[in-house]
Amino acid sequence: MERTRIAVAGASGLIGSALVRSLTADGHEVVRLVRHAPRSEAEVRWDPERGRVDAAGLAGCSAVVNLAGAGVGDHRWTDAYKRRIHDSRVHGTAALAKAVAALDERPRVFVNGSAMGYYGETGERVVDESAPAGRGFLPELCVEWEAAAEPARAAGVRTAFTRTGLVVARGGGAWGRLFPLFRAGLGGRMGDGRQYWSYIALHDEVAAIRHLLDRDDLSGPFNLTAPEPLTNREITAAMGRVLHRPTLFPVPAPVLRTVLGEMAGDVLGSARVVPKRLLESGFTFAFPGIEDALRAA
Repeated sequence: MERTRIAVAGASGLIGSALVRSLTADGHEVVRLVRHAPRSEAEVRWDPERGRVDAAGLAGCSAVVNLAGAGVGDHRWTDAYKRRIHDSRVHGTAALAKAVAALDERPRVFVNGSAMGYYGETGERVVDESAPAGRGFLPELCVEWEAAAEPARAAGVRTAFTRTGLVVARGGGAWGRLFPLFRAGLGGRMGDGRQYWSYIALHDEVAAIRHLLDRDDLSGPFNLTAPEPLTNREITAAMGRVLHRPTLFPVPAPVLRTVLGEMAGDVLGSARVVPKRLLESGFTFAFPGIEDALRAA
């Protein structure tokens, strides 16, 4: 990809910060969408919950990447926090998509975040991008989230969605909480451990987003997950091997439900999601196996 100007919403998050580092290292000019008053030309003001964005700041950008949204695992899912999760994604995406569509010179591509939560509970069934949406809070959120990008697509901007799995990284997300527990020897399977977890190394997540930015023939949904999902039991064993720690402390399902509330359903639920379209496009994973991904983190 030639050096260019790229806008990134959610630039301070786990994935966004890693993407910004990758893009700037290759000489791209990155414009960050921020909630405070801009401190330089490299920042653009926006308010995702209220659906506001300074569209003029996006002028000259060849690409817009939206990774913004309140953390799904950051708080217990009260009604108020679920509304925040919803509004930060749906309203923010709609504002960006409308701003992109209204530009005289539109960006070449709009890459919008999504999640493997789109598919809901899949049990042992393998699902790719052709599978329908599941039922429940996260699937319904993902459907609305992706639909909010329609103004950009309708205006002729190539639009791609990243249905991301559990990102293996030290600095945040699910593994940001798991690593300290397992290092302390307090790790173990969750529930019966038979539920599938679809994961992806942070390096591969960033590489996949850049792949979608670079390829003019790629649009629509892409599962950003490693090629072979594993059960929670298998991942727990791998954590023990890589960190050289015992994994003797399983967390019973009733305890998870008490501690996490409604969110426990997604920890105990099974998501056997595969990246069919990404692989068909020629993308190569640097860390396809769980032990590779854990060591990279």
